Amino acid sequence: AFFRKGVHFMRPLTLRDVAEAVSLHESTVSRVTANKYIATPRGLFELKYFFTTAIAGTAGSDHSSEAVRHRIRALIDAEVPDGVLSDDTIVTLLRGEGIDIARRTVAKYREGMHIPSSVQRRREKALGARR
Repeated sequence: AFFRKGVHFMRPLTLRDVAEAVSLHESTVSRVTANKYIATPRGLFELKYFFTTAIAGTAGSDHSSEAVRHRIRALIDAEVPDGVLSDDTIVTLLRGEGIDIARRTVAKYREGMHIPSSVQRRREKALGARR
């Protein structure tokens, strides 16, 4: 689904899943995929990019952590100056989309993507509006 529809449709895949499917040890799969890249119609990706952890869904389905990061970035990118989203609000929106995630996890993903906190984003947008 990732190749046809994009990051939002990525599903969790672990080294363990692949190791079991090909009857190898996880460390062997890790070494084989290290420093290897794949050219796709969506761009060039390191194979490790596709090994993501699972985040539970409210309907029993799992979501790829990379897909959740992509969704968090999309929500923040769509903010308006008067409507900056807090981490708690993002959690509520994601739960409405069937993604069961903790506020701390949202904060960790946001920080990992170098996205400032809602307070900092609000200040930056206020300064940008004055100019």
